[in-house]
Amino acid sequence: MLIEFFLKLKEGGVPVSIKEFLTLIEALAKRVAFGSMEAFYYLARAALVKDEKHYDRYDRVFAAYFKGIVQVDEIALLIPEEWLKKLAEKLLSDEEKKLVESMGGWDRLMETLKQRLEEQKGRHQGGGKWIGTAGTSPYGAYGYNPEGVRIGQPESRHRRAVKVWDQREFRNLDDTIELGTRNIKVALRRLRKFARIGAPDELDLDDTIRSTAKNAGWLDLKMVPERHNAVKVLLFLDIGGSMDDHIRICEQLFSAARVEFKHLEYFYFHNFLYERLWRDNRRRAAERLATWDVLHTYPHDYKVIFVGDATMSPYEIGYPGGSVEHTNEEAGAVWMQRLLAVYANAIWLNPQPQSMWDYHESIRITRQLMGERMFPLTLDGLDRGMRLLSKAR
Repeated sequence: MLIEFFLKLKEGGVPVSIKEFLTLIEALAKRVAFGSMEAFYYLARAALVKDEKHYDRYDRVFAAYFKGIVQVDEIALLIPEEWLKKLAEKLLSDEEKKLVESMGGWDRLMETLKQRLEEQKGRHQGGGKWIGTAGTSPYGAYGYNPEGVRIGQPESRHRRAVKVWDQREFRNLDDTIELGTRNIKVALRRLRKFARIGAPDELDLDDTIRSTAKNAGWLDLKMVPERHNAVKVLLFLDIGGSMDDHIRICEQLFSAARVEFKHLEYFYFHNFLYERLWRDNRRRAAERLATWDVLHTYPHDYKVIFVGDATMSPYEIGYPGGSVEHTNEEAGAVWMQRLLAVYANAIWLNPQPQSMWDYHESIRITRQLMGERMFPLTLDGLDRGMRLLSKAR
Protein backbone atom coordinates (compact mmCIF):
# COMPACT_ATOMS: atom_id res chain seq x y z
CA MET A 1 0.00 0.00 0.00
CA LEU A 2 2.71 2.49 0.97
CA ILE A 3 4.86 1.56 -2.03
CA GLU A 4 2.02 2.59 -4.32
CA PHE A 5 1.62 5.83 -2.33
CA PHE A 6 5.36 6.45 -2.77
CA LEU A 7 5.05 5.96 -6.54
CA LYS A 8 2.00 8.25 -6.71
CA LEU A 9 4.00 10.98 -4.98
CA LYS A 10 6.73 10.70 -7.62
CA GLU A 11 4.11 10.82 -10.38
CA GLY A 12 2.61 13.90 -8.72
CA GLY A 13 5.89 15.81 -8.91
CA VAL A 14 7.09 15.38 -5.31
CA PRO A 15 10.85 14.56 -5.44
CA VAL A 16 10.85 11.68 -2.94
CA SER A 17 13.70 9.17 -2.61
CA ILE A 18 14.05 5.56 -1.43
CA LYS A 19 16.05 6.73 1.60
CA GLU A 20 13.20 8.98 2.73
CA PHE A 21 10.67 6.20 2.14
CA LEU A 22 12.71 3.83 4.33
CA THR A 23 12.81 6.52 7.03
CA LEU A 24 9.00 6.63 6.97
CA ILE A 25 8.80 2.81 7.22
CA GLU A 26 11.18 2.83 10.19
CA ALA A 27 9.15 5.53 11.96
CA LEU A 28 5.93 3.55 11.42
CA ALA A 29 7.59 0.39 12.75
CA LYS A 30 8.41 2.29 15.93
CA ARG A 31 4.81 3.52 16.10
CA VAL A 32 5.66 7.20 15.86
CA ALA A 33 2.18 7.49 14.30
CA PHE A 34 -0.48 4.87 15.01
CA GLY A 35 -4.23 4.71 14.55
CA SER A 36 -4.61 8.30 13.32
CA MET A 37 -4.72 9.48 9.72
CA GLU A 38 -3.82 13.00 10.82
CA ALA A 39 -0.71 11.78 12.65
CA PHE A 40 0.28 9.66 9.64
CA TYR A 41 -0.25 12.64 7.32
CA TYR A 42 2.20 14.82 9.25
CA LEU A 43 4.71 12.00 9.77
CA ALA A 44 4.75 11.12 6.08
CA ARG A 45 5.06 14.77 5.08
CA ALA A 46 7.96 15.31 7.49
CA ALA A 47 9.76 12.20 6.20
CA LEU A 48 9.10 12.53 2.46
CA VAL A 49 8.85 16.24 1.61
CA LYS A 50 12.07 18.23 1.68
CA ASP A 51 10.78 21.65 0.58
CA GLU A 52 7.67 23.59 1.65
CA LYS A 53 6.91 24.50 -1.97
CA HIS A 54 5.98 20.84 -2.56
CA TYR A 55 3.44 20.71 0.28
CA ASP A 56 0.54 21.40 -2.06
CA ARG A 57 1.55 18.58 -4.43
CA TYR A 58 1.87 16.25 -1.45
CA ASP A 59 -1.56 17.29 -0.17
CA ARG A 60 -3.23 16.61 -3.51
CA VAL A 61 -1.67 13.16 -3.87
CA PHE A 62 -2.44 12.29 -0.23
CA ALA A 63 -6.07 13.39 -0.55
CA ALA A 64 -6.57 11.44 -3.79
CA TYR A 65 -4.82 8.27 -2.61
CA PHE A 66 -6.34 8.03 0.86
CA LYS A 67 -9.77 9.33 -0.17
CA GLY A 68 -12.53 7.85 2.00
CA ILE A 69 -10.32 6.70 4.90
CA VAL A 70 -11.44 8.07 8.27
CA GLN A 71 -10.51 7.50 11.92
CA VAL A 72 -13.07 5.81 14.21
CA ASP A 73 -11.92 5.00 17.74
CA GLU A 74 -8.31 4.95 16.54
CA ILE A 75 -9.03 2.32 13.87
CA ALA A 76 -8.71 3.33 10.21
CA LEU A 77 -11.66 2.06 8.20
CA LEU A 78 -12.35 2.28 4.49
CA ILE A 79 -15.86 3.60 3.98
CA PRO A 80 -17.63 3.95 0.62
CA GLU A 81 -17.43 7.51 -0.65
CA GLU A 82 -21.19 7.92 -0.94
CA TRP A 83 -21.55 7.26 2.81
CA LEU A 84 -19.28 10.20 3.51
CA LYS A 85 -21.42 12.72 1.64
CA LYS A 86 -22.75 15.34 3.97
CA LEU A 87 -26.30 14.59 5.05
CA ALA A 88 -27.17 18.25 4.97
CA GLU A 89 -26.02 18.94 1.42
CA LYS A 90 -28.89 19.95 -0.79
CA LEU A 91 -28.77 20.78 -4.50
CA LEU A 92 -31.83 22.62 -5.73
CA SER A 93 -33.30 22.36 -9.19
CA ASP A 94 -33.28 25.40 -11.50
CA GLU A 95 -36.96 25.92 -10.76
CA GLU A 96 -36.33 25.95 -7.00
CA LYS A 97 -33.43 28.37 -7.37
CA LYS A 98 -35.68 30.86 -9.16
CA LEU A 99 -37.95 30.93 -6.11
CA VAL A 100 -35.12 32.08 -3.83
CA GLU A 101 -34.98 35.84 -3.48
CA SER A 102 -31.99 38.02 -2.62
CA MET A 103 -32.10 39.82 0.72
CA GLY A 104 -32.27 43.24 -0.88
CA GLY A 105 -28.79 44.72 -0.61
CA TRP A 106 -25.61 44.61 1.43
CA ASP A 107 -26.79 46.60 4.45
CA ARG A 108 -30.00 44.56 4.78
CA LEU A 109 -28.06 41.30 4.48
CA MET A 110 -25.60 42.17 7.27
CA GLU A 111 -28.28 43.68 9.51
CA THR A 112 -30.38 40.52 9.24
CA LEU A 113 -27.38 38.29 10.00
CA LYS A 114 -26.78 40.24 13.21
CA GLN A 115 -30.42 39.68 14.22
CA ARG A 116 -30.18 35.94 13.47
CA LEU A 117 -27.06 35.60 15.63
CA GLU A 118 -28.85 37.27 18.53
CA GLU A 119 -32.07 35.24 18.17
CA GLN A 120 -30.92 31.75 17.22
CA LYS A 121 -30.32 29.37 20.13
CA GLY A 122 -29.41 26.06 18.46
CA ARG A 123 -28.49 24.14 15.32
CA HIS A 124 -30.87 24.38 12.37
CA GLN A 125 -31.09 22.30 9.19
CA GLY A 126 -33.13 23.19 6.15
CA GLY A 127 -35.49 26.13 5.85
CA GLY A 128 -35.03 29.65 4.63
CA LYS A 129 -34.46 31.77 7.74
CA TRP A 130 -32.01 30.53 10.39
CA ILE A 131 -28.26 30.02 10.20
CA GLY A 132 -27.85 26.35 9.31
CA THR A 133 -27.23 23.67 6.71
CA ALA A 134 -29.21 22.85 3.58
CA GLY A 135 -32.10 24.96 2.45
CA THR A 136 -32.47 28.47 1.11
CA SER A 137 -31.36 30.62 4.03
CA PRO A 138 -28.79 33.24 3.08
CA TYR A 139 -26.70 32.19 6.11
CA GLY A 140 -24.96 28.84 6.58
CA ALA A 141 -23.68 26.01 4.42
CA TYR A 142 -24.60 23.37 1.83
CA GLY A 143 -27.76 25.03 0.59
CA TYR A 144 -28.47 27.62 -2.07
CA ASN A 145 -29.10 31.33 -1.99
CA PRO A 146 -28.19 33.81 -4.74
CA GLU A 147 -26.66 36.25 -2.24
CA GLY A 148 -25.60 35.03 1.17
CA VAL A 149 -22.98 34.61 3.90
CA ARG A 150 -21.17 31.26 3.90
CA ILE A 151 -20.50 29.85 7.39
CA GLY A 152 -18.97 26.44 8.18
CA GLN A 153 -18.36 25.15 4.65
CA PRO A 154 -14.77 24.32 3.59
CA GLU A 155 -15.08 25.19 -0.09
CA SER A 156 -17.23 27.10 -2.54
CA ARG A 157 -19.99 25.28 -4.42
CA HIS A 158 -22.21 27.83 -6.18
CA ARG A 159 -19.84 30.82 -5.82
CA ARG A 160 -22.64 33.14 -4.77
CA ALA A 161 -21.48 34.13 -1.27
CA VAL A 162 -20.81 37.81 -0.62
CA LYS A 163 -19.09 37.05 2.70
CA VAL A 164 -17.25 34.01 4.07
CA TRP A 165 -16.93 33.54 7.84
CA ASP A 166 -14.32 30.79 7.87
CA GLN A 167 -10.54 30.64 7.84
CA ARG A 168 -9.49 29.98 4.26
CA GLU A 169 -6.22 28.43 3.11
CA PHE A 170 -4.72 29.20 -0.30
CA ARG A 171 -1.55 27.84 -1.87
CA ASN A 172 1.28 29.70 -3.59
CA LEU A 173 1.58 29.56 -7.35
CA ASP A 174 4.35 27.17 -8.39
CA ASP A 175 7.16 28.98 -10.23
CA THR A 176 8.85 25.71 -11.34
CA ILE A 177 6.09 24.65 -13.73
CA GLU A 178 7.42 23.55 -17.10
CA LEU A 179 5.51 25.56 -19.67
CA GLY A 180 3.51 23.59 -22.16
CA THR A 181 4.32 26.30 -24.69
CA ARG A 182 7.08 28.85 -25.02
CA ASN A 183 4.67 31.35 -26.56
CA ILE A 184 3.83 32.89 -23.17
CA LYS A 185 7.50 33.81 -22.75
CA VAL A 186 7.60 35.20 -26.28
CA ALA A 187 4.57 37.40 -25.54
CA LEU A 188 6.11 38.69 -22.31
CA ARG A 189 9.33 39.58 -24.13
CA ARG A 190 7.51 42.39 -25.89
CA LEU A 191 7.87 44.26 -22.62
CA ARG A 192 11.64 43.94 -22.61
CA LYS A 193 13.96 46.92 -22.40
CA PHE A 194 17.58 45.85 -22.28
CA ALA A 195 20.43 47.62 -20.50
CA ARG A 196 24.04 46.62 -19.80
CA ILE A 197 24.94 47.25 -16.18
CA GLY A 198 27.51 45.95 -13.70
CA ALA A 199 31.00 44.51 -14.16
CA PRO A 200 32.21 43.43 -17.64
CA ASP A 201 32.04 39.67 -17.12
CA GLU A 202 30.26 38.46 -20.29
CA LEU A 203 32.22 37.59 -23.44
CA ASP A 204 31.53 39.83 -26.43
CA LEU A 205 32.17 37.28 -29.16
CA ASP A 206 31.84 39.62 -32.16
CA ASP A 207 34.18 42.24 -30.71
CA THR A 208 36.66 39.52 -29.64
CA ILE A 209 36.84 38.13 -33.20
CA ARG A 210 37.19 41.61 -34.66
CA SER A 211 39.92 42.65 -32.22
CA THR A 212 41.83 39.36 -32.61
CA ALA A 213 41.83 39.75 -36.40
CA LYS A 214 43.16 43.30 -36.11
CA ASN A 215 45.82 42.01 -33.69
CA ALA A 216 47.39 39.70 -36.30
CA GLY A 217 45.75 36.61 -34.80
CA TRP A 218 46.76 37.18 -31.19
CA LEU A 219 43.77 36.50 -29.00
CA ASP A 220 42.26 39.73 -27.67
CA LEU A 221 39.30 38.98 -25.36
CA LYS A 222 36.61 41.65 -25.10
CA MET A 223 34.16 41.59 -22.22
CA VAL A 224 30.92 43.50 -21.62
CA PRO A 225 28.50 43.76 -18.67
CA GLU A 226 25.69 41.21 -18.63
CA ARG A 227 22.62 42.26 -20.56
CA HIS A 228 19.60 42.57 -18.23
CA ASN A 229 15.96 43.30 -18.81
CA ALA A 230 15.60 46.79 -17.36
CA VAL A 231 11.78 46.77 -17.23
CA LYS A 232 10.42 46.80 -13.65
CA VAL A 233 7.17 44.97 -13.03
CA LEU A 234 4.72 44.69 -10.12
CA LEU A 235 2.62 41.53 -10.49
CA PHE A 236 -0.61 41.27 -8.44
CA LEU A 237 -2.13 37.78 -8.44
CA ASP A 238 -5.68 36.89 -7.39
CA ILE A 239 -5.66 33.57 -5.52
CA GLY A 240 -8.29 31.18 -4.20
CA GLY A 241 -12.03 30.83 -4.77
CA SER A 242 -13.06 30.99 -8.42
CA MET A 243 -9.38 31.39 -9.41
CA ASP A 244 -8.86 27.71 -8.56
CA ASP A 245 -10.30 26.98 -12.02
CA HIS A 246 -7.38 28.85 -13.60
CA ILE A 247 -4.44 27.57 -11.53
CA ARG A 248 -2.62 25.94 -14.45
CA ILE A 249 -2.54 28.95 -16.78
CA CYS A 250 -1.66 31.30 -13.90
CA GLU A 251 1.24 29.07 -12.87
CA GLN A 252 2.50 29.09 -16.44
CA LEU A 253 2.32 32.88 -16.55
CA PHE A 254 3.97 33.22 -13.13
CA SER A 255 6.77 30.83 -14.06
CA ALA A 256 7.44 32.67 -17.34
CA ALA A 257 7.41 36.08 -15.64
CA ARG A 258 9.98 34.92 -13.05
CA VAL A 259 12.29 33.99 -15.92
CA GLU A 260 11.72 36.97 -18.20
CA PHE A 261 11.83 39.90 -15.78
CA LYS A 262 14.87 40.57 -13.63
CA HIS A 263 13.08 43.34 -11.72
CA LEU A 264 9.86 41.56 -10.72
CA GLU A 265 7.96 41.98 -7.45
CA TYR A 266 4.81 39.94 -6.90
CA PHE A 267 1.98 40.04 -4.37
CA TYR A 268 -1.18 38.01 -3.77
CA PHE A 269 -4.70 39.29 -3.10
CA HIS A 270 -8.13 37.65 -2.95
CA ASN A 271 -10.82 38.85 -5.36
CA PHE A 272 -9.92 42.56 -5.20
CA LEU A 273 -7.30 45.00 -3.96
CA TYR A 274 -7.70 46.15 -0.35
CA GLU A 275 -5.50 47.56 2.42
CA ARG A 276 -3.39 44.37 2.78
CA LEU A 277 -1.40 42.16 0.40
CA TRP A 278 0.85 39.17 1.00
CA ARG A 279 3.71 37.25 -0.62
CA ASP A 280 3.23 33.79 0.89
CA ASN A 281 -0.20 32.16 1.06
CA ARG A 282 0.95 29.78 3.79
CA ARG A 283 1.59 32.76 6.09
CA ARG A 284 -0.92 35.26 4.81
CA ALA A 285 -2.69 35.55 8.17
CA ALA A 286 0.53 36.48 9.99
CA GLU A 287 2.72 38.17 7.37
CA ARG A 288 0.72 40.72 5.47
CA LEU A 289 2.00 43.88 3.81
CA ALA A 290 0.21 47.19 3.96
CA THR A 291 -0.81 48.32 0.48
CA TRP A 292 0.30 51.81 1.46
CA ASP A 293 3.83 50.43 2.02
CA VAL A 294 3.86 48.92 -1.46
CA LEU A 295 2.77 52.24 -2.98
CA HIS A 296 5.52 54.06 -1.08
CA THR A 297 8.26 51.49 -1.72
CA TYR A 298 8.17 51.00 -5.48
CA PRO A 299 8.47 54.13 -7.68
CA HIS A 300 5.99 55.14 -10.34
CA ASP A 301 8.10 53.79 -13.23
CA TYR A 302 7.08 50.21 -12.36
CA LYS A 303 4.61 48.64 -14.76
CA VAL A 304 1.67 46.89 -13.06
CA ILE A 305 0.00 43.66 -14.14
CA PHE A 306 -3.10 42.35 -12.35
CA VAL A 307 -4.07 38.72 -12.89
CA GLY A 308 -7.58 37.74 -11.78
CA ASP A 309 -10.99 36.72 -13.09
CA ALA A 310 -12.68 39.77 -11.49
CA THR A 311 -15.65 37.50 -10.76
CA MET A 312 -17.16 38.38 -7.39
CA SER A 313 -20.02 40.21 -5.73
CA PRO A 314 -20.11 43.89 -6.77
CA TYR A 315 -20.23 44.68 -3.02
CA GLU A 316 -16.59 43.56 -2.79
CA ILE A 317 -15.58 46.41 -5.08
CA GLY A 318 -17.89 49.23 -4.17
CA TYR A 319 -18.70 48.92 -0.45
CA PRO A 320 -16.73 49.36 2.80
CA GLY A 321 -16.95 46.01 4.56
CA GLY A 322 -17.75 44.31 1.26
CA SER A 323 -14.72 41.99 1.23
CA VAL A 324 -15.80 38.37 1.23
CA GLU A 325 -13.53 37.40 4.15
CA HIS A 326 -12.73 40.47 6.23
CA THR A 327 -14.18 43.86 7.14
CA ASN A 328 -12.45 46.44 4.97
CA GLU A 329 -12.80 50.02 6.15
CA GLU A 330 -12.55 51.41 2.61
CA ALA A 331 -14.02 50.06 -0.61
CA GLY A 332 -11.82 48.11 -3.00
CA ALA A 333 -12.48 50.71 -5.71
CA VAL A 334 -10.84 53.35 -3.52
CA TRP A 335 -7.64 51.29 -3.24
CA MET A 336 -7.59 50.60 -6.97
CA GLN A 337 -7.87 54.31 -7.73
CA ARG A 338 -4.99 55.04 -5.36
CA LEU A 339 -2.79 52.44 -7.02
CA LEU A 340 -3.57 53.65 -10.53
CA ALA A 341 -2.81 57.22 -9.45
CA VAL A 342 0.76 56.07 -8.67
CA TYR A 343 1.24 53.53 -11.46
CA ALA A 344 -0.29 54.86 -14.66
CA ASN A 345 1.06 51.94 -16.71
CA ALA A 346 -1.20 49.10 -15.61
CA ILE A 347 -3.23 46.33 -17.22
CA TRP A 348 -5.51 43.52 -15.99
CA LEU A 349 -5.19 39.98 -17.41
CA ASN A 350 -8.39 37.97 -17.03
CA PRO A 351 -8.37 34.13 -17.38
CA GLN A 352 -12.17 34.12 -17.62
CA PRO A 353 -13.21 33.62 -21.29
CA GLN A 354 -13.94 37.02 -22.79
CA SER A 355 -17.28 35.76 -24.06
CA MET A 356 -18.41 35.55 -20.40
CA TRP A 357 -17.34 39.04 -19.33
CA ASP A 358 -20.67 40.72 -20.07
CA TYR A 359 -22.46 38.32 -17.71
CA HIS A 360 -20.61 39.59 -14.62
CA GLU A 361 -21.26 43.05 -13.23
CA SER A 362 -18.01 42.89 -11.24
CA ILE A 363 -16.00 42.49 -14.47
CA ARG A 364 -17.75 45.51 -15.96
CA ILE A 365 -16.92 47.60 -12.87
CA THR A 366 -13.30 46.43 -12.86
CA ARG A 367 -12.89 47.25 -16.56
CA GLN A 368 -14.20 50.76 -15.91
CA LEU A 369 -11.79 51.26 -13.02
CA MET A 370 -8.92 50.02 -15.22
CA GLY A 371 -9.88 52.38 -18.03
CA GLU A 372 -10.84 49.37 -20.21
CA ARG A 373 -7.26 48.05 -19.99
CA MET A 374 -8.41 44.48 -19.37
CA PHE A 375 -7.19 41.71 -21.66
CA PRO A 376 -8.01 37.99 -21.78
CA LEU A 377 -5.27 35.68 -20.48
CA THR A 378 -4.65 34.21 -23.92
CA LEU A 379 -1.62 34.52 -26.17
CA ASP A 380 -3.37 37.25 -28.17
CA GLY A 381 -4.46 39.03 -25.01
CA LEU A 382 -0.93 38.83 -23.57
CA ASP A 383 0.50 40.18 -26.79
CA ARG A 384 -1.90 43.14 -26.85
CA GLY A 385 -1.36 43.85 -23.15
CA MET A 386 2.43 43.79 -23.44
CA ARG A 387 2.29 46.05 -26.50
CA LEU A 388 0.21 48.58 -24.54
CA LEU A 389 2.61 48.55 -21.58
CA SER A 390 5.66 48.83 -23.84
CA LYS A 391 4.25 51.94 -25.51
CA ALA A 392 3.41 53.62 -22.22
CA ARG A 393 6.00 55.92 -20.67
